[in-house]
Amino acid sequence: QVQLVESGGGLVQAGDSLRLSCAASGRSFSSYAMGWFRQAPGKGREFVAAITRSGGGTDYADSVKGRFTISRDNAMNTGYLQMNSLKPEDTAVYYCNAVPYYLSSWGQGTQVTVSS
Repeated sequence: QVQLVESGGGLVQAGDSLRLSCAASGRSFSSYAMGWFRQAPGKGREFVAAITRSGGGTDYADSVKGRFTISRDNAMNTGYLQMNSLKPEDTAVYYCNAVPYYLSSWGQGTQVTVSS
């Protein structure tokens, strides 16, 4: 069973960049399409981006198109989210998971805070 661990968040200023990582345990990372989600304080979980198993197809929420780029390195069992031109509205805890069918156990996520 795959276990996912998010990292790379931090406190940045508006306009800065961050790269989030999603490290997967086990030997079946390439068997899953992967997505990023975020949850702001007091809000529900929001879809951010997704990528197919081989990395040949991607999808993004309208709010992040042109600013965020999802990628994966199956040889390293790791997914990434490159976030550029960050805005205060991007502040949230970011999670990764399989898509479209989620793994039952979500990780702790990684906190992204964007100040103005």
